Amino acid sequence: MSMITATSWVRQGFAARYPIKYDFDEDEYNRISKLARVQLDEAKDDLAEAQEKLNDEDAGELGIGVKVPTAFKKNPRSYDDDDLKEYDLEHYDEEGDRGGVGDPLSMMGNVGSLAYHKSNTEDPYITIQEQDHEDEEREELEILQTDNLILAGRVEDEVAHLEVYVYEDDVDNLYVHHDIMLPAIPLAVEWVSLPPGHDGSKVLRTGKNPAENIAAVGMMEPDIELWDIDTVDCMYPHGILGPTAFNKQREKKKKVRKGYPNNKFHVDAVLSLASNRLHRNLLASASADTTVKLWNLNMMDCAHSYEFHSDKVSSVAWDPRTESCFITGSYDKTVVMADARSPNQKPLRWNFTSDVEKAQFDPHNSTTFYVNTDDGIVHCYDFRQDVADPAKANPLWKLQAHDQSISSFDINPTIPGFLATGSSDKTVKLWNVESSGPSMVVSRNLGVGKVFSTNFAPDTNVGFRLAVAGSKGSVQVWDTSTNAAVRRIFGSRIAPNGAIDPVKERMIALDESGDESEDGEDGEEQGNAMEE
Repeated sequence: MSMITATSWVRQGFAARYPIKYDFDEDEYNRISKLARVQLDEAKDDLAEAQEKLNDEDAGELGIGVKVPTAFKKNPRSYDDDDLKEYDLEHYDEEGDRGGVGDPLSMMGNVGSLAYHKSNTEDPYITIQEQDHEDEEREELEILQTDNLILAGRVEDEVAHLEVYVYEDDVDNLYVHHDIMLPAIPLAVEWVSLPPGHDGSKVLRTGKNPAENIAAVGMMEPDIELWDIDTVDCMYPHGILGPTAFNKQREKKKKVRKGYPNNKFHVDAVLSLASNRLHRNLLASASADTTVKLWNLNMMDCAHSYEFHSDKVSSVAWDPRTESCFITGSYDKTVVMADARSPNQKPLRWNFTSDVEKAQFDPHNSTTFYVNTDDGIVHCYDFRQDVADPAKANPLWKLQAHDQSISSFDINPTIPGFLATGSSDKTVKLWNVESSGPSMVVSRNLGVGKVFSTNFAPDTNVGFRLAVAGSKGSVQVWDTSTNAAVRRIFGSRIAPNGAIDPVKERMIALDESGDESEDGEDGEEQGNAMEE
């Protein structure tokens, strides 16, 4: 069984042109030892416990009906197996006449008598040209400045991976560049443009620091792992936010893992992540432990912990305009809006009749936000209405977008009024959101199974690209501009202030060529919108 649980885009220009190969040197070993101290201590303790149990004569039987000899319990090396004794393996590496090095009867004993001949000219069919091999491998790893990366959390046969895809828009090509093995099922993936422990002085990649392209991964475990995706074949994350990095003693770790939520780290699965694009050192996380935490990536610790909800917190998102307010959604059927600058201020709260799956601000309207619930409804609110008691506020409109649960939705960050919803009914629907309410533009089954993730590309020149993934374990990038209805409705919205936009020029060319949509359902239809 294979499925993609979460996806996230990486902006163009942030990925290293030539990702580096992982180098496990002494410095890396020391870094890993420091980050993994808890796991190493646990392994040592487990080994000591196993040895104590083995040396205990009262331990009884090992396995099924197999009793360990007393001599082996006291000294495992003193136990000789008659079948192996004749080979004298203890003296295998010793020189002499026991089959060690130099023994003519040993497998490699006559290696010194072997002869080889070297000609003056090297055989091109035998000799490996190292330089050519390195150049070819370097070319295969190359990522262009016009390429986007897509991060995808995959689960296959109980093995979890973070896959790094390269999307080449000019040829509409998507392929896996490299992948990273994860210790637990990924539930949330977010791109972070600041390396852990960085002072934030650099805005773009300088070439001196290879860790400005980071993937934050929330998993079934309470740890949040930060991976450098510009390094291929990584063995260990660039940083960890959670109990593994915080605790120094195993006993303390066990106590807090089984205890109640605290203000230092999560103690249950991490369900949602949100990176602050303005204050790049801030990362927000929502967890099944009912808390929302604000992490300072410069210090690698929790700056503040919020206890807004009484059930699992399924969603957290920043306001893309102010980057100080954030919104959260929970299975306690409420949505909360708070300001990180005023942590002690009472937040605004809205009530719903079903579990909240996701809440998100409108990037083109500073007072509007959207909420989708487990019953397949999308709600649109203006938080200026009834601020005194937002729980009693009525939405601007409600939309029964799908008959089944809406597992994901996204608002296009570069094209106003462009909304996408994905559902467990295996369809993706595109919506035109106007002041009068929403209307459906097109519905399509992309063959990914139950849809778990829908994300619009963040760059203007690829603004019509929608990454979709689901239960069949595949990622599809849908160029929605190939649909005639999409071009007709949104074509005039992509280049504000009269600016020349390459995407708009391409759409004009498509319209002039008479290219029509291949989708089965399109057109501006009312999608069961219920205006309040």
